[in-house]
Amino acid sequence: MAQLFFRYGAMNSGKTIEILKVAHNYEEQGKAVIILTSGLDNRYGEGLVASRIGMSRPAHPIFADTDVFALINELNKDAYAVLVDEAQFLTRENVLQLTRVVDELNIPVLAFGLKNDFQNHLFEGSEALLIFADKIEEIKTICWFCGRKASMNLRVTDGKPVYEGEQVQIGGNESYYPVCREHYFHPLLDTIAIEE
Repeated sequence: MAQLFFRYGAMNSGKTIEILKVAHNYEEQGKAVIILTSGLDNRYGEGLVASRIGMSRPAHPIFADTDVFALINELNKDAYAVLVDEAQFLTRENVLQLTRVVDELNIPVLAFGLKNDFQNHLFEGSEALLIFADKIEEIKTICWFCGRKASMNLRVTDGKPVYEGEQVQIGGNESYYPVCREHYFHPLLDTIAIEE
């Protein structure tokens, strides 16, 4: 029986590389997958899943008005799995459409993304996935400043921590650090070189 999985982690926890690995494992066995990503994250180009370590794959972009269920039906309703990157940027409606893919098409959906934003509020897509997912798993990484588990994302501008602003600001290591709770509130930014 197909299930909806939500695998979340802080920045730099390897979510995208995990998608690429899962896709490779399915395809190596001759099993088709459909890869989706949020249309909001266009750092590497629209419709591209790209890891910081240099691996990438084309993907179908999802926007707020995308009917994900219809898209999957059109692409290949016989796919063995649907893999979703940047799932935090999905709408609640997008997530409900993914539940239909699982329940009506019997295709497993593995959604990967952040749980909380830089202010430690849930993203809309993450909140919906926490409610509707059959299985929820954390992908762990360590704090940028110490060896503890990172559970938060620290936004940085000009070497200073940022705790207010728009929820969505697309960026990588130049803008965000995975941090533990202590270093979220007391970052050691003067101990590292900020990328420009």
